[in-house]
Amino acid sequence: MSLPGEIEIENRPSTEAKALRINLNSFIYGTFAEIGAGQEVARQFFRIGGASGTIAKTISAYDKTFSDNIYGEENDKRYVTESRVDKMLDHEIELLETRIRKKNPQKMFFTYANTVATIDFAKKFKGHGWMGIRFQTEPSEEYSEITLHIRFHQTEARLQQEVLGIMGVNLIYGAFYKNSEPKKLLKYLYDHIDKDAIEIDTINFKGPLFKEIDNRLMSLQLIKNGMTQAVMFNKEGNNILPAAELYKKNILTIRGSFRPVTKVNIDMYEKSLDAFLKEPLVKKEKNLVIFEITLSNLLSEGEIDEIDFMDRAKLLCSMGHTVMISNFKEYYKLVDYLSKYTQKQLGLCMGVNNLIQVFDEHYYEDLDGGILEAFGKMFHNNLKIYLYPNKGENGNIINSENLKLENRMKEFYKFFKYNGKIIDINDFEIKYLDIFSRKVLKMIKEKNDTWEDYLPKGIPKIIKQNKMFGFKWHLIFDLSVP
Repeated sequence: MSLPGEIEIENRPSTEAKALRINLNSFIYGTFAEIGAGQEVARQFFRIGGASGTIAKTISAYDKTFSDNIYGEENDKRYVTESRVDKMLDHEIELLETRIRKKNPQKMFFTYANTVATIDFAKKFKGHGWMGIRFQTEPSEEYSEITLHIRFHQTEARLQQEVLGIMGVNLIYGAFYKNSEPKKLLKYLYDHIDKDAIEIDTINFKGPLFKEIDNRLMSLQLIKNGMTQAVMFNKEGNNILPAAELYKKNILTIRGSFRPVTKVNIDMYEKSLDAFLKEPLVKKEKNLVIFEITLSNLLSEGEIDEIDFMDRAKLLCSMGHTVMISNFKEYYKLVDYLSKYTQKQLGLCMGVNNLIQVFDEHYYEDLDGGILEAFGKMFHNNLKIYLYPNKGENGNIINSENLKLENRMKEFYKFFKYNGKIIDINDFEIKYLDIFSRKVLKMIKEKNDTWEDYLPKGIPKIIKQNKMFGFKWHLIFDLSVP
């Protein structure tokens, strides 16, 4: 019975109901391999009843020697890695197929695995882990797979174990019953879990059930849903774990909308990189360049245009660049995030207008300490800003020497300027200063063929072939020819 005024609410089954539904399905059958936080996920299925029809085996190879003998050694001697969880899934699925497939031809096999490090005794390291499931929804079909990386935010090992158990159940349930709706599946991972308790910063979908899924789009959903602050993917377009990529690196970041990427973006990148590599503490082999797009730069009329986002990502990846998507509207938040993973040299490449914004007090009204607090976070890790000039209304070049700030900010600015924190890029291409992405975008939509002149080599071809940014093929007929 429905009463007047009621609002329809989506029914989310409890953790117990999810585990029970799986246990009562006579065709779902598999194994659990859990290392580092107890057998919390398997426990959820055992305690609800009916597990004998679902669980073939559970294993927890805590001892490193045991683990190596079962799953093989890792080259880097680490155990909480994506490689480790992949090997666990490979091994356990192989055992299912070789040992019990003949007696269970009708079963849909699965293997759930996790490798986790919970909070340490000193509570300095909160912990993280990998979890994954390899499964099938028909007995004869090829296996599909979901793997994800988590970061704990709670300060008690017991609480971390509990949240791991719940998310593991959500993952298994989602794999079997929500695989046709991966975006919803992603949200359901947090059923009965506080988002502040645990973070998902990388997720990958593989296999026949997810052949239409672009993992970069799923990364975008992590940001959009508030599940993490930043995601990254490499030049191949694959999701990568930010912590692993950023760890102990010298990092140069170029922020922009890249809609589309233009010659001025690439000139900024090349010239700032030249300057960055001349820094005495920067080693080329430990250097990483990131093209970063903030969530605010992805918004179109209040909503994220996913196709538009993919177009930008594909272009940057095609040029061999590492891409970061973040929810860091302010630069100091970006720097603070990077500083969690490295104490090496950091660099930001930005234009004059962006630097003026950085020195605008109104930019930091949400901070108790205002601009002083922001700059403390921003410049504590040997940060340097590489400033690309603008062209003024009169055609004059505006750089760090003649930019205009509010009077009360001028002395504050001088401190950073004279201490070598703001470095002008002087060997810029003056002809590029008139290039703006929004202008190029308008030209593309208006079928103005000169837009190609403003983009790096090869990029116009990709835009045309894939009909990006509103591009539409058009034919020009010469009416003078009889």
